[in-house]
Amino acid sequence: MKVILAEDHLIVRDGIRLLLERVESIHVVGEATNGTEVLEMLRNGLEADVVLADINMPGMDGISLIKALKISYPPIKVVILSMLDQQKYVVEAFSEGALGYLLKNIGLDELVFAIRQASMGQRYLCSELSFKYMDDVMQRQVGTSATQIPLVELSSREVEVLNLIAEGLTNNEISDQLFLSRRTVEGHRQALIEKTGVRNTAALIRYAVLNGFVK
Repeated sequence: MKVILAEDHLIVRDGIRLLLERVESIHVVGEATNGTEVLEMLRNGLEADVVLADINMPGMDGISLIKALKISYPPIKVVILSMLDQQKYVVEAFSEGALGYLLKNIGLDELVFAIRQASMGQRYLCSELSFKYMDDVMQRQVGTSATQIPLVELSSREVEVLNLIAEGLTNNEISDQLFLSRRTVEGHRQALIEKTGVRNTAALIRYAVLNGFVK
């Protein structure tokens, strides 16, 4: 595989090149300090399979390079190698067409694996970020479960009233539809709020939707 390194810090670029030179199947064919230099190399006839690029580079940055390669050199794959671990950068890179996103603290094996995956058209997110985002999702789910109100038993009449409340009907309108007095409807509404432990009508509707009383 022919790889171009796009990294504006010389010492980092040298380190990456030295690592990749240990791998027989990978050949670093070019080095650049920004996206503009990468495009110039390609226009001058340099052939590459994968561009390994940083996001933050002077002139043309990594995201802009992804966009340019997608238009002018679509067969070339892009793998981002960055210090930025914020999710917005990862999402933006993949959305624009990158096939890999790696942090600069990865090992050689993971770097090589990501480059090979990209060369085959497969996406790869480094293990550190994968576990980080998975932990975030799990914590949100645990937090949601912890704040859920236990399911309570409702009478058929209460379910009827609850559905009409969810439809936005007033007490008078519910009274007319169910042939009940307004005071009875108000009593049902208050009983629903007390049973479910919510604070207001909006929270009552949310409870009804989350627990399947209202579709």
